[in-house]
Amino acid sequence: MRMTLRVSICVLMSVTVFAGVCSVSAAAADGTSVKIYPLPESEAAAPITITADGQPLPVSLCHVSAYPYNRRWPGHQRTPDQREEAYFARLSAPGPVTFQYTPARAFSVCTVRPLSAKVTPEVKDGVVTFTLPHAGGYSVELDGPHNALHLFLDPPMDYAVAPGAQGVHYFGAGVHHIGTLHLKDDETAYIDEGAVVYGSIHGEGVHRVRILGRGILDNSENVEEILFKVDKLGDGSMDVSNSRREHTIHLVDSSDIEIEGITIRDSLVYNIACFGCGNLTIRNCKAIGCWRYNSDGIDLHNCRKARVEGCFVRTYDDSLCAKGHTGYRYDTCEDILFENCVVWNDWGKAFEIGAETRAEHLRRITFRNCDAIHLTGPAIDIMNVDYGRVHDILFEQIRIEYDPVIQRPAIQKDDETPFVADPNSTYMPRAVCFEIVKHAEYSGGLERRGYIYDITLRNIRIHADRMPPSSLTGFDEEHAVSDIVVDGLFLGDRRIANAEEAQFHLGEHTRNVTFR
Repeated sequence: MRMTLRVSICVLMSVTVFAGVCSVSAAAADGTSVKIYPLPESEAAAPITITADGQPLPVSLCHVSAYPYNRRWPGHQRTPDQREEAYFARLSAPGPVTFQYTPARAFSVCTVRPLSAKVTPEVKDGVVTFTLPHAGGYSVELDGPHNALHLFLDPPMDYAVAPGAQGVHYFGAGVHHIGTLHLKDDETAYIDEGAVVYGSIHGEGVHRVRILGRGILDNSENVEEILFKVDKLGDGSMDVSNSRREHTIHLVDSSDIEIEGITIRDSLVYNIACFGCGNLTIRNCKAIGCWRYNSDGIDLHNCRKARVEGCFVRTYDDSLCAKGHTGYRYDTCEDILFENCVVWNDWGKAFEIGAETRAEHLRRITFRNCDAIHLTGPAIDIMNVDYGRVHDILFEQIRIEYDPVIQRPAIQKDDETPFVADPNSTYMPRAVCFEIVKHAEYSGGLERRGYIYDITLRNIRIHADRMPPSSLTGFDEEHAVSDIVVDGLFLGDRRIANAEEAQFHLGEHTRNVTFR
């Protein structure tokens, strides 16, 4: 039985009831403004000392990629020595929160990202003090990005859940091992703030489903199933046809979906994958601990009427994506909004349309007010390898942060060759990359090519010591990249006036690129 009811109870309290779930906006139960999320007893706290408005804050451990060295061949995945420890802590508060962080090692510089939050840490006697202004995902970094501390500050939301209510899969405080949970119509999966759930949540052809809570959905027990052995790895082939792999959250041909609040850790493949879904909201979700390839962030394939808001994703492949495939109930991907999100991209692209564009139209897609705080590949990307028409696209108020030294991504070709870091690397990922191309794997042998046109880049701000490169390239005269408007591109506070100054390489079959 489905119940969707919005009422007022008591005084000044708004309540939403759905399938036995009551979502209440309120302060912490003890009357304080900060609510600390507990860790289950079996979840070892990381050795990090930090307080939030004076309260001790437990910190969780995760593993992230140590450097951009990729191997995708099933049965020959990235090895644990290619990852490093990182940390994250979760809490909620209605407004600014002051933290005191006591690192266990000496450091010279502490940086809090995104830089747009304008957080200035103060260091005294080895203690770092800083104030986070509002809800969101942040990174606290000592002398660079390695072994970073991530802070996830949620807007207040207390969930009152009836565990035995019809349609509720209730995961209370503690550790749960669920394998794969298959949702049905009018069902809710609720993960308590003190819960760690090991497994995946899937649904196909389902409607009015919710995945809610402030707990952790951990996918580390999910491993690829090898269908047949590949002895020769070749020269970097990206073929993965000899394996079966499962996404953490995977919804297919479904509608009226809400995913809110959860933290996903250590995905094998995509963190949130939606194919052929409509009326979809993904809000305040976090993805962390991604080091296995290809652990995309939030991918919307052939979806309609979708909003992704206030999410933090640190991924080891593309971060926020709109894509196109065949075989789903919609042959378009349209009316999509990504807004107020923070991205840390350890491999791949940050804000992407494609590479798969096997849909008649990918249109009315907006990326707005988002930060890319670390990159290894292009920040703003449209890669059309199929036949789709990609048009009516807006990238607006996008802020892109470049590290002083960025390692160039590389493909590992054999077991014996290590990654060699270059301390003097001058590599800069492209800020903007639009291309129409036939790809050996992703195009699937199809000869029909697509289009990219009517694209607006508005108020794009680059934080770097120099202008990064960008490139626009069409396929042929008919399949061109055209009608591109750059309405405000900035390096720091300096407005960039033209393509040459912007380091835009306008390749073949590129037309009508306008700077304002």
